[in-house]
Amino acid sequence: MAIFSRYVIYFVIYAFIGWIIEVVAKYIETGKLINRGFLIGPICPIYGRAGVLFIFFIYNTNNVFLVFLKSVLICSILEYAASFIMEKLFHARWWDYSHRKFNINGRICLGTMVPFGLLGVFFKYGMHPFFESIVNLLSDNLVIVLAITFIILYIIDNIIGYIAGFKLKKHITEVKKDSTEDYKVDKYEWIYKRIIKAFPHIHPVKTVTNIFNRNKKDNK
Repeated sequence: MAIFSRYVIYFVIYAFIGWIIEVVAKYIETGKLINRGFLIGPICPIYGRAGVLFIFFIYNTNNVFLVFLKSVLICSILEYAASFIMEKLFHARWWDYSHRKFNINGRICLGTMVPFGLLGVFFKYGMHPFFESIVNLLSDNLVIVLAITFIILYIIDNIIGYIAGFKLKKHITEVKKDSTEDYKVDKYEWIYKRIIKAFPHIHPVKTVTNIFNRNKKDNK
């Protein structure tokens, strides 16, 4: 239980760091602080998953070039899978690299692969040794309590996020059936606005575009 709990802690740490990276990157791009990610809390789970996979597959690799390549492969698979699954679940493309060179189906591209590879190298030789030394200072009981707390909060956040996501999917389906462009967004509208801010390049089906455009105008 203690070992599993430590991986939960690592997941949260790297998911939070990923969220910071995304927020800072978007701030540099737009000059605005935007809560990036699908969830409400300050975490990007894909970074947490990458961090845990890094521990298993690259942390014991001593060749820098192999660390880089493994990091690129792990992150590319995660990003492609996340894009594909979310599109199938919610009938929307959450990010699209089709306009960039060397992309694969618009889901991943060379422009993101290289930074992820460099991030993996930094993870191996700087980031994880630092956080590992801190986590190792914590008692097993404290680690377990923290892990359980994080898991509960994570589950709650996912429930809220997926309710919003499937509600959005329902709107898309209903608008398609009714062919009604002016479809009223209900009490979940604030979540939609947050999603639009977090994923400004989201591509819903054409009939729902006006819902998103109207919300964008409301935010101005």
